[in-house]
Amino acid sequence: MNAEIITIGDEILLGQVVDTNSAWLGQLLDAQNIAVRQITSISDNREAITHALDEAAKRSDLIIVTGGLGPTKDDVTKETIASYFQTTLIRDEQVLSHVMSIFEKFGNGRPMPAMNYGQADVLACSEVLFNDVGTAPGMWVEHEGRCFAFLPGVPFEMKFLLEKRVLPKLSAFRANVNIYHAHVITMGIGESYLAELIADIEAELPSYIRLAYLPKLGTVRLRLSAVGVDAGGLKEETDSFAQRIATRTEPYLVAEKDVTIEEAIVEEFAKDGIRLAIAESCTGGLLAGSITAVSGASAMFDCGIVAYHNRIKQQLLGVDEEILKAFGAVSEQTVIQMAEGVKRVGGATYGIATSGIAGPTGGTPEKPVGTVWIAVAGPFETVTQLFHFRNDRQVNIERSIAQALNMLWKLYKKDKGK
Repeated sequence: MNAEIITIGDEILLGQVVDTNSAWLGQLLDAQNIAVRQITSISDNREAITHALDEAAKRSDLIIVTGGLGPTKDDVTKETIASYFQTTLIRDEQVLSHVMSIFEKFGNGRPMPAMNYGQADVLACSEVLFNDVGTAPGMWVEHEGRCFAFLPGVPFEMKFLLEKRVLPKLSAFRANVNIYHAHVITMGIGESYLAELIADIEAELPSYIRLAYLPKLGTVRLRLSAVGVDAGGLKEETDSFAQRIATRTEPYLVAEKDVTIEEAIVEEFAKDGIRLAIAESCTGGLLAGSITAVSGASAMFDCGIVAYHNRIKQQLLGVDEEILKAFGAVSEQTVIQMAEGVKRVGGATYGIATSGIAGPTGGTPEKPVGTVWIAVAGPFETVTQLFHFRNDRQVNIERSIAQALNMLWKLYKKDKGK
């Protein structure tokens, strides 16, 4: 069974709202062995909606549409899809009673606006997907061999309806086909170099196993996707290829499952009883934040200090005043003392320090914008590296975080082998 996702809303096209619904739907449908063929975001107007439905029906068995079911005049989805299916809108009394009860409960005594009565209007040809957690019901339509699910755009309402109302229906339509994914996560090697390194293994993949390269700053996720009837055999064969790739890429290997570098660090450090402390200047606490955002970080994270001012570097981290005068805050000598200082303060196994000129101002001919020094102090040695990024402040910060984590991971793997 193939699926297509259509999200409706000008706010998505304008970048005012991030479309998290499609990412969540894609993951959930994949877990149900339903392949998503296309994701489309469109404006809330009749022509765009009609065209998107026409095109989706040519490609897919299941079309899931989110958004456009609100009560305001700019939401034209219901009228448009009524015309598309050549049907009418009827008022569902059960839905209307539910909507009115919500306004009675939360309306602070004010009468329900007249426009909200329209939220109880549904397609005459549809099966109503009752929305226990909101005012906009979903609708299920089977038309010319295709299944259409129209859901509200509010994420928690959409998720409720998909899980409680739509998934039970899909069990009758799914073919006896299994989808299996295996992952290899690498760091410190570019996508093209990685592809060259494993080219012979990739060439041996059968047609039913596909390899995808999913690069992110500092890392490349390799995803092997297999489709077939024999679930056990599919898993065994795919895992075998993944293991060969992991062995070949061992110097850059982070994990053989779908995790981020932060998740891998938290998991491995917690398992090995290793503690981490971080001192930041140019990254402003975001490096520590990327670690503490991971559940379980308390088992391995000691402290994070944002030492922007030199006085803090001296008083909290023990950076020598003479070092700062002679070499400046953005220097190898300073980040060494920052990393070793925060490691000492936190009683940690590893300490990381970042100091740089994120931009767009603050650069000099000797230290232009994008100059970043990073140090990682471990149990046996302290390693440093100088980076020259560009003029975009946010990108410079993100690259600094990625490189700091890469340096930490490499030193950890080196130390673990001792």
